[in-house]
Amino acid sequence: MTDMGLSGSVRRGLAWGSAGNIVLRFGNVLIGIVLARLLAPEDFGVFAIALAVQGVLVTFVDLGLSTYLVRAAQPGRLEPTVATLSVASGVLLAVSMAVTAVPVAQALGSERAAPLIALLAGTLVISAAGVVPYARMQREFQQREIFATGAIDLGVGTVVTLVLVLAGWGPMALAVSRLVAQPCATGAQFLLSRTRPRFGFDAGVAGDAVACGLPLAGANLLSMGLLAVDKVVLSRGAGEVALGYYVLAFNVASWPLTVIGQTIRPVALAAFARLQDPEPNTVTTADDPERAPGEGAGDGGLAFAVRLAWAAAVPVACLLAVLSAPVVVLLYGDRWRPAAGALAALAAFGALRVVFDLMATYLIARGSSRPVLWIQVAWILALVPAVLLGVWAGGATGAGWAQVAVAVLVVLPCYLLAVRRRGARVSELLSVLLMPVVAAVPTAVAAAVVSKVVHGPLPTLVVGVLVGAGVYALLAGRPVLRALRSTATGPAVTGTAPTSGATTVTVP
Repeated sequence: MTDMGLSGSVRRGLAWGSAGNIVLRFGNVLIGIVLARLLAPEDFGVFAIALAVQGVLVTFVDLGLSTYLVRAAQPGRLEPTVATLSVASGVLLAVSMAVTAVPVAQALGSERAAPLIALLAGTLVISAAGVVPYARMQREFQQREIFATGAIDLGVGTVVTLVLVLAGWGPMALAVSRLVAQPCATGAQFLLSRTRPRFGFDAGVAGDAVACGLPLAGANLLSMGLLAVDKVVLSRGAGEVALGYYVLAFNVASWPLTVIGQTIRPVALAAFARLQDPEPNTVTTADDPERAPGEGAGDGGLAFAVRLAWAAAVPVACLLAVLSAPVVVLLYGDRWRPAAGALAALAAFGALRVVFDLMATYLIARGSSRPVLWIQVAWILALVPAVLLGVWAGGATGAGWAQVAVAVLVVLPCYLLAVRRRGARVSELLSVLLMPVVAAVPTAVAAAVVSKVVHGPLPTLVVGVLVGAGVYALLAGRPVLRALRSTATGPAVTGTAPTSGATTVTVP
């Protein structure tokens, strides 16, 4: 693909990815609000435990194979072997999850979660079957089709959940809805990607796929473990009710920030993967002032992506943290007010996750999945004692601030070191990160003042957002607009697309 063709595909993918994520995230917001008013906090806690177990295992079902296909120059010949590997791993993990549901639920501090864990095991096989069509859609920038499958999943899941909740099924309704909706979405993936199930086995392809994907699968497994460890510790230390408040806060913090991250990440992965490093003997000329000697082709793209995502994530996180109480009370009712403290911390953590995800995407696309794995190891080793201390000191709110502390003190330095070794300029990235943070300080002060002088959740939220957003726009609006104009007028990354005979698959 030429630079011009790739640029057009990136822009179309970005547009559809952005619109699709906003619509789907808004739909999830609405269904979450309805369910929070129908279910008790402890019901949310029980389902969170089951979903945490399923989430950890579903990441390992993939084995990093979808990314392996996205990066491959000729994925068609690899797909039968990849399909066989993914389904085999899905069946194995599903059986293991179902058989161990009771002891796992007891170990995690919620015996009520056992039947939900056993039921959700079935989703692992379905998820495994969709690896190949999803990778094909991602590689071809088919964000419109990805949005359609997400809409089907959301629609079916919502209908099933509401019917069963109203029938008195409690948290089991949430598990059943996943088991019904996921086959519908996976079938849509096959249909919209024009992929038919093909199975086969090539030992050479299997070895290459596992060698390339296993470090990434391990990193994804640790990543999901990171998202689960706080919930497990909180469930055992403070009970299902506190966990329910924490889960709601985590979901609220994730909504706007996940839209930003998920919009950029799939497009960035495919774009970075198709843009190769220059030849070792390439010399920087005056016509290429943006690239210093020895830096990779994806370097400018990483700084650009971080600039755009961080500039959007910081004000959202800032206002969500300062106005956490009116947000929770307005959307979910006064009985959920205890979730506000955790929301303030998790909003800050969510903004940092957007940056970490982009840096991980950059490393993965450039064939460096192993550093991502080691960063996840360092992260979870630091997080476990931090969350234990946080839960002891402050319950759900303490767990949230433990996440922030580890992210700033451990994870960010590790990622900066890793991307520097792959050609990124750390000084440029730090500059990109600093400006929105400086602008966020007066933004937070302005919103906090509003929350003290305006009464009522709706007036406080409306006035606080308007005042805070206005302050941030005055201080940081011009750089953000420059980044948006750059998105509209040219590609965010530079380099040359691989030829059809080249392979982008490397073993780090």
